[in-house]
Amino acid sequence: MTEITSVQNEKIKETVKLQQKKYRNEKGLFLIEGHKPIFEAFVEKAEICTVFTTQKYLEKFEFVKDKIIIVTDAVMEKISTTDSAPEAVAIAKQVNITLESIKQKTRIALLENTKDAGNLGTLLRSAAAFGIEAVVLCGDTIDRYKPKVVRSTVGALFKVPVVKASVNEVKKQFGSHNFIATVVNGNDVKKPDTINYSKPFVIMLGSEADGLTQEALMTANTKTTIPMAKNTESLNLSVAGSILFYLSSQTLL
Repeated sequence: MTEITSVQNEKIKETVKLQQKKYRNEKGLFLIEGHKPIFEAFVEKAEICTVFTTQKYLEKFEFVKDKIIIVTDAVMEKISTTDSAPEAVAIAKQVNITLESIKQKTRIALLENTKDAGNLGTLLRSAAAFGIEAVVLCGDTIDRYKPKVVRSTVGALFKVPVVKASVNEVKKQFGSHNFIATVVNGNDVKKPDTINYSKPFVIMLGSEADGLTQEALMTANTKTTIPMAKNTESLNLSVAGSILFYLSSQTLL
C-alpha cells in the first residue's frame, strides 16, 4: 500500500488543484470528502480513482482498499477543503450526463442561476429523497462538483442524474411536460398542493436573489407560490424547493 508523507509530493499538489473548477474541468475529476459521501459514491458505482486516508481510519475504508493511499495528518489537512480534516479525501471521475439520456424521466427539477453551494447541495439531497428523477442546472449555477456542494449533498449527488443545459434545451426535450414556475406572486398562481403531479412535470426554481429569469417564466404552463404568513418575506431557496419536491412526491406514496 502506497504511503505519502510530504505535502510537496507531486500527486498531492495535483490533488489540491482539484479544489479549483478550472482544474476539475481540465481533468474531468473531482474531490469527495468524508466517509459517508465516499461510501455512497462507491455504492452508486461512481468511478473512484484514489482514496487518501490516515492509518487511524484505514479500516473504515476497507471497501475501497485497492484505491487507498495512506497519508499523514498534515497531508490530509493540505488536500481537504474543510476546517477540520475529514477521515478521507477521494478523487473520482466526473460523469457526463446528457438531456438525451434522461428523456424518459417524468419528474424533473430545473435549477436556474443557483449560486449558493449549500442551497444546491440541499436541493440535490431533497430531490433524491422525494423522487425527483433528474435535476437540470441552467444558467450561472454553481459547479456541482465544487467540494462544498459535494459535501452538502451527503451522497445524493450520486443518486440523481444531474445535467447542465439551457432552459430552451430543456423545453425542447420535455415540451409535453408541465413546466411549473415558482414565483413570489402574480396572476393565475396556483397553490402547490393543488397541482397534479401525477403527470410529467418540470419544477423550476430560480436564483436566491432574483428568482427565475423571464426566459424561464415564458416556458411555464403553471405558476405556483408557497403560502406564508403575511409578516414573513420569503423562504430560503432550498427550503422552498424541498417543500415543492415533497408535495410532488405525494402521488408516489
